[in-house]
Amino acid sequence: MVQITLPDGSRREFPGPVTVAEVAQSIGAGLARAALGGKVAFDGEQPRLVDTSFRIERDARLGIVTPKDPDGLELIRHSTAHLLAYAVKSLFPEAQVTIGPVIDNGFYYDFSYKRPFTPEDLEAIEKKMAELARKDEPVTREEWKRDDAVAFFNGIGEKYKAEIIASIPSNETISLYREGDFIDLCRGPHVPSTGKLKVFKLMKVAGAYWRGDSKNEMLQRIYGTAWASKEEQDAYLHMLAEAEKRDHRKLGRELDFFHFQDEAPGLIFWHPKGWQLWQQVEQYMRAVYRDNGYQEVKGPQILDLSLWKKTGHWDNYRENMFTTESENRVYGLKPMNCPGHVQIFNSSLHSYRDLPLRYGEFGQCHRNEPSGSLHGMMRVRGFTQDDGHIFCTEAQMQDECADFTALLQKVYRDFGFEEVLYKVATRPGKRIGDDATWDAAEQALMDSLRRTGCEFEISPGEGAFYGPKIEYTLKDAIGRHWQCGTLQVDFSMPVRLGAEYVDADDQRRPPVMLHRAILGSLERFIGMLMENHAGAMPAWLSPVQAVVCCISDPSAAYAAEITQTLKKQGFRVESDLRGEKITYKIREHSLQKVPYILVVGDKERDAGSVAVRARGGLDLGTLALDDFVARLAQEVAQRRDIGRPEQVS
Repeated sequence: MVQITLPDGSRREFPGPVTVAEVAQSIGAGLARAALGGKVAFDGEQPRLVDTSFRIERDARLGIVTPKDPDGLELIRHSTAHLLAYAVKSLFPEAQVTIGPVIDNGFYYDFSYKRPFTPEDLEAIEKKMAELARKDEPVTREEWKRDDAVAFFNGIGEKYKAEIIASIPSNETISLYREGDFIDLCRGPHVPSTGKLKVFKLMKVAGAYWRGDSKNEMLQRIYGTAWASKEEQDAYLHMLAEAEKRDHRKLGRELDFFHFQDEAPGLIFWHPKGWQLWQQVEQYMRAVYRDNGYQEVKGPQILDLSLWKKTGHWDNYRENMFTTESENRVYGLKPMNCPGHVQIFNSSLHSYRDLPLRYGEFGQCHRNEPSGSLHGMMRVRGFTQDDGHIFCTEAQMQDECADFTALLQKVYRDFGFEEVLYKVATRPGKRIGDDATWDAAEQALMDSLRRTGCEFEISPGEGAFYGPKIEYTLKDAIGRHWQCGTLQVDFSMPVRLGAEYVDADDQRRPPVMLHRAILGSLERFIGMLMENHAGAMPAWLSPVQAVVCCISDPSAAYAAEITQTLKKQGFRVESDLRGEKITYKIREHSLQKVPYILVVGDKERDAGSVAVRARGGLDLGTLALDDFVARLAQEVAQRRDIGRPEQVS
């Protein structure tokens, strides 16, 4: 007898070995039709994803995987990648297939072919995929000996597949999956038939080197997306369209904020308007430091290599560090600020009465990121962190963690982010420190989140080598997630760098060091802000808060006077005194996403008023200048738009 335990705790018994599909059928015909795979676990083993044809030969726990499950979506995407390869081979028999994994929101497959695939080719391939799916051909697993599989793929001209298989140890069994006339190497699992694949779309073609090595042949990578329902795919495609409109690189050019060029890969040229936006963000964070007990410091850009070796960064991070030499000494251009802050702490002896001691720095860092990973302001080689380090006692650690989370939540709200996701990344396999220390650090982070009312997930093994961390992730206006803030507990670096304080018993002890950042990289955060607001920055952040436009030459002097009056009150205001039509001026400044356009003519000059248009085409009518000043001042003070519809203009 084989006993199967289901997720609800119920049990079913079978007279002998049973497949996942047969278990599903025993539960109900509807579940059997929906089944894509199974999640099976034997005693003492972790659950694993298997085909519906998988035979269970001893007692096990089993969950039936359907399209509603995250694992079901992965099966759909993995199988759709194979369907793509099947369609390409059907249309272009000379093409060679290589690898085709699942990625976020979809899949890709790499091909070797004599000419580039065109947009018309993609349309034909997608049409062929739909045709093959409608045939509802069974997807079956076969097990081969390695050498037989190598010979087979060499025999059909698939040299890349043969090379992959030849690299597998000879004693391992090779699994192949067959659907119709197509057979492919794969560990699986897959959906039971091509008819389960109903919702997919091919997105683009890109280049990719065979096995990621630039010395190898350039292949063609076809990207696609696949979903369990058309509604989910439509929502995803809508999000992509919105993301394209909001792309910070495009907005940066249109709004004249910044640019990139080949002479400085991964580095940013800030223009006056963009730098004004930067300054608003930095000055806000500087006030956060000041109001929450941080002392602002500044460490050097380069430090002797010996220091980076002491901290462990050279052993664990050297490939991402820039180095330079002078007078036979090697220096590392800092990729992070923490070692410098420890040196500042070590410059004098501290008592327990001095703790907690909070340092904050707008620290400029450089990391030697691969050129292929660079992406606008989201992934750069030079960036500035709102970096801080808290030196405290172990007894103070939990309070400091809880206070930091509460502070971070307020900052995110001020920038317009209401939804935050929390993850606690725990000890990795490769780490320093004993288990008791890790237990205390992980518990402090979890308890601090509970105290602030935060639900959180655990990311097992994702902590840094020196300590666990909380990762704070924001959700933007179109549903994307951005990991920004971090809080890391570190018992190790203070010991390695000789940091000490004198406790109440006159004994020297190493402090606990909390590494914390709210925004993370300012460059990346500003890019996120631009995309979240579609470039229409709230008035408190906008580089230009208002433009004063004269209707005609006689009102130009009044427009200039109002501009100066507003500037003296601390607002960022420009005037447009050109002899252009007022409709042209309004349109031009609307495209620049200026929060307010003030129009003045003879009537406004004589009344000492302004005609006010808010961003998004909202006509506020004619206001006394003092009334407009009060409105703008309130909007800036409250860090929110007042009475303005949300609109991408």
